[in-house]
Amino acid sequence: MGSDVEPGALYRNEYLIEYSDVDFTKELKLSTLFMHFQDTAGQAAERLGGGVDILTQRYSVAWVLLKIRVEIDRSPLINEAVTIETWPHPQGRLEFNRDYRVRDAKGNIIIRGTSVWALIDTKTRELRRSSLIDLNYPPFIEEHALDYKFVKLKPFGQPEVVYRKVIGYSDVDFNGHINNTRYIDYIMDCFPVDGHKQYRIRAVEVNYIKETFPGDTLVMYKDISELDSNRIYIEGVNEADGKHAFKAYIEIAPRESQ
Repeated sequence: MGSDVEPGALYRNEYLIEYSDVDFTKELKLSTLFMHFQDTAGQAAERLGGGVDILTQRYSVAWVLLKIRVEIDRSPLINEAVTIETWPHPQGRLEFNRDYRVRDAKGNIIIRGTSVWALIDTKTRELRRSSLIDLNYPPFIEEHALDYKFVKLKPFGQPEVVYRKVIGYSDVDFNGHINNTRYIDYIMDCFPVDGHKQYRIRAVEVNYIKETFPGDTLVMYKDISELDSNRIYIEGVNEADGKHAFKAYIEIAPRESQ
């Protein structure tokens, strides 16, 4: 992996897709893509004065992902070199908006994404206003990776239980809660292997609602009542209090249509 710092708001990372990054189709796993997005965003934020250590030590806050949508034209393959680009947009009262693009070796855009982040108090776990921290923004890039406005996600019909997941050591990041990338694996596990052989992910949208911690049991639900429209709703509910941890929409396409 290498990085390319632009003089403006754009930040780039270069990745070579390795064996540990792909699934049995030899395509980049969705959770690994989200991990690369997270790492690239973190490095970009550090360049703006919002790095993890500064936020923790000076402000007692941490970044938390609230919403993300990713649209995939095609997934990178094993041994393929890609470039991930990210750039911020003007912040709101609570939220920080950040976009992503993935380019192949020829410069073609193959993946687009947009996300909403916020600051969470490391002690109270409550959201803090964006004005708490001072970021050194260069001139903003007006272009958006996706022309999209986030909406509240809700089931199309009646979701049914798929499986239960007990949160353990391998699920938790340095903030002590489940990392957003792990939820992507939980979502992918809602589908049998044969399903992954027949279909690919065309788009994914996730609303992260409430943190879950080690020892919690997450009940995964799936609603396939809109399957004819290639849309699937998935949610994770904390079994202890019945509150949603996340809600997600998945859009799929037959693999032979690639």
